[in-house]
Amino acid sequence: MMKVMILAAGRGERMRPLTDHTPKPLLQVAGKAIIEHTLLQLVNAGFTEIVINHAYLGQQIEEHLGQGDRYGAHICYSPEGELGLETAGGIIHALPLLGNEPFLVVNGDIATDFPFAVLHHQPVNLAHLVLVDNPEHHTAGDFGLDAKGQLTLTSGETFTFSGIGVYHPDLFKNRPLGPCKLGEVIREGIRQQRVSGQKLKGFWMDIGTPERLNQLHKYYTQQSI
Repeated sequence: MMKVMILAAGRGERMRPLTDHTPKPLLQVAGKAIIEHTLLQLVNAGFTEIVINHAYLGQQIEEHLGQGDRYGAHICYSPEGELGLETAGGIIHALPLLGNEPFLVVNGDIATDFPFAVLHHQPVNLAHLVLVDNPEHHTAGDFGLDAKGQLTLTSGETFTFSGIGVYHPDLFKNRPLGPCKLGEVIREGIRQQRVSGQKLKGFWMDIGTPERLNQLHKYYTQQSI
């Protein structure tokens, strides 16, 4: 069974003052914490072995979610101290919990209707990323996607990385423990032509600001009507 890691160690600076005393993943939207929406989606898609990293106010996340029993999941935690290790650094730190097979990683501050179940048997060389059309706050995009489904760094149409990806542990091989950004690791894999991708056609949001948190609340409320 593929394991999944939820990245929940961000400081949430753009969410202040909401995050002054509450870690960003525990901010409430439509009656649940942000991370609970993601956790339930993953469990419903058949992902029940969950690893969650945390840093700032991270103990609150452990206290809120527990071992995952009430969600139908088994949760392990990867604490990183108050400062955190960046995205790739957090994954590298958690590798002993993730095993030797490809694993799914989902940003803890996104909302989406992406059908996670399609990734259970996704072929992966070093990585497979889910991309979205560029949002207004990130018009430059991150990566290109060629006709064969391979990610590119060349000029042309670009898309934004959604924060959803399947990774082989070899992507992080020989990288030392410590802070490290995921973008630089992915770009190295793309240069080796070993990173594939697909476009997400449905709903996606980076919950980066209080305004977007309010927009997400309205979205969930409309969905339940």
